[in-house]
Amino acid sequence: MKRVLLLGDSIRMGYDEYVKEILKGEFEVVYDDLDNGRFAAYTLWQANQFFKNHGRFDVVHWNNGYWDMNVEYPMTDAIHPVDEYVHFLGRILHEIRRNGAVPVFATTTPILPADAAADVTVDGVTPFAYKNEWVVKYNDAAVAFMKGEGVMINDLYALCMSDPHYYKCPDLLHLTEEGYRRCAEKTAAAIREAAKNV
Repeated sequence: MKRVLLLGDSIRMGYDEYVKEILKGEFEVVYDDLDNGRFAAYTLWQANQFFKNHGRFDVVHWNNGYWDMNVEYPMTDAIHPVDEYVHFLGRILHEIRRNGAVPVFATTTPILPADAAADVTVDGVTPFAYKNEWVVKYNDAAVAFMKGEGVMINDLYALCMSDPHYYKCPDLLHLTEEGYRRCAEKTAAAIREAAKNV
């Protein structure tokens, strides 16, 4: 049975179980159910741990973005400016290919115009706000890089944009269960397609 590794932030953690359920009997689906990939540099470390401890995978599907573009109070700049973000995506891609896997990259999901993520606060007081213009900027850079590398894109941004509320749950950052299920369906389809190249 072909093996699939899912990497990424809390959005991935919202759909990974659904992907496993959809692909049951076709693929062994592996992911960290206790920790998310946070920013791209952390995902690089996490990917290496999986390759070291779990061996070879046939397909690796991953996303990053929200943590990288995060301007965490009291900082005034993103954790990873877009050029650093792309640099670490490239390092992740290199390790995926070195492991012998087919890579699939998922775009970051959109932010509503209200652009506030109510669940992210500093000491429960200072709200943390994301802006969709950041998402577009980081997605554009990532997609341009991945296309140049011949990497399949799983466009979860476009999927969520098809819903009037972008499938956002009340915290305005994460997704509703319907949104996660839709992302899982699209991700499973991308994995099946990528596996044809194994």
